[in-house]
Amino acid sequence: MRLLEASEIDGASASEAAVPGESVGELVRSAPPSPAGQITGEEQERLPAPPVVGLPAAAQVLWFSLRQVGFVFRQRARFGDVWSARGYVRGGPVVVCHPDHVRSLFSAPPDLVPTIATESPLRPVLGSSSVLTANEPRHLPRRKLLLPAFHGEAIAAYERMIAAAAEREISRWRLHRPFSLAPRMQAITLDVIMGGVFGIEGRPRPGSAEHALRLAIREMLWKSKLPIARLAELGNLGRSEPRGLMRLGLLVPDRCVYAVIAKRRRAGDLAERRDILSLLLRSEDEEGRPLSDRELRDELMTLVLAGHETTANQLAWTWERLLRTPQAHGRLLEAVRSGGDAEGPAWVEATIQEAMRARPVVPMTGRRVAVPWRFGPYGVPAGRPVAISILLLHHREDVYPDPFTFRPERWLGRKPGTYEWIPFGGGTRRCLGATLAMAEQRVVLREMARRLDLEADRPEPERPQHRNVTMIPARGGRAVVRGRHG
Repeated sequence: MRLLEASEIDGASASEAAVPGESVGELVRSAPPSPAGQITGEEQERLPAPPVVGLPAAAQVLWFSLRQVGFVFRQRARFGDVWSARGYVRGGPVVVCHPDHVRSLFSAPPDLVPTIATESPLRPVLGSSSVLTANEPRHLPRRKLLLPAFHGEAIAAYERMIAAAAEREISRWRLHRPFSLAPRMQAITLDVIMGGVFGIEGRPRPGSAEHALRLAIREMLWKSKLPIARLAELGNLGRSEPRGLMRLGLLVPDRCVYAVIAKRRRAGDLAERRDILSLLLRSEDEEGRPLSDRELRDELMTLVLAGHETTANQLAWTWERLLRTPQAHGRLLEAVRSGGDAEGPAWVEATIQEAMRARPVVPMTGRRVAVPWRFGPYGVPAGRPVAISILLLHHREDVYPDPFTFRPERWLGRKPGTYEWIPFGGGTRRCLGATLAMAEQRVVLREMARRLDLEADRPEPERPQHRNVTMIPARGGRAVVRGRHG
């Protein structure tokens, strides 16, 4: 298998158009099998350990933090599908990117492969009580409690909110003036998630506790892009509670969250309300006790932050790719504007799936194996962290031929593989809001394609910028509205 250059994703060249005449069936394949799964201690000792990146731990942390794309592609070019890094997670993660290795982790019982989100840079921000950062036995009961709020009838209600939020936002965009899509997408998704979490139709009323929280979240996200935020993140690695600059940055959002909680506790209609905050206030923990304000704070921060920023940046990435791939952009506009009942939704779905393959906003997820494990020719001892590089998996040429070209037609008539396409993670830790995220992307992408003629502000692709655990467009997905329809 040819190993491709990270520069192809890191902004050195634009995606090329699809190759005429190449069949869709050739654009998604199956990787050769590779053994993976639980083994005995004796078997592990007979297998060699994965190769190790030789740089000092501090140098690896800095390279990974600033240029994760270049780091992971360089190591894969040197070592192949399995290798070990140092410095970011206790014990030094083994990095894997083969579908069979992913399958072995996602299909294993949770007690054998607990998440390493408990050790992620997000923990000081989201807290240790969050459904995202908790392990068993706390995780699964909390997940089951929240899951109905993101499926079934709830999604239909969300779709109405999404359409209204998209209409409000798109109507404000001015012609012929370059702007960044990411913050505009965040305005839409923040309205939607706050509507679901707090039960607010439209934007919160100015002067309300919810309005203050919305402003605080937006300011915090803006500040998180500043260079000093990276220093705050590095200064809190391995910590469960924020300190220093990070603690200062959370003071205002936390104060707003606690004000919203206190207000809702006093509400006379709490028993009848169907929003997520009211659901949490009526619920109990594993020991039959009501959730504390701190536990509620952690869940609300997780739902609001993780529930809107990732989707917004994924939409920004989708348009960054579309505007630099004229053939894909043209096919999407034609399909959406033709009014076809089948072709329009199919192209919207395929475009979203290809964007999430090519530019996954969360490029890595991880577990810590509780027993010895095998990954291909290598053995890993119990207790070792394992990082799944979603970015490397999604750019395997043996799974996705021509992987650095944006080709939505890969997905026409085909569902993504459970262990080959994992922008939402997988197993019992699969993103709780995946169904909502897909609904948001479908509605917003369709409405933008139907109503707007967009261009990139410059032809060069945007480089990925890494912020905490996410990968976002460095300039926010800059675009220009050249025309309107409808």
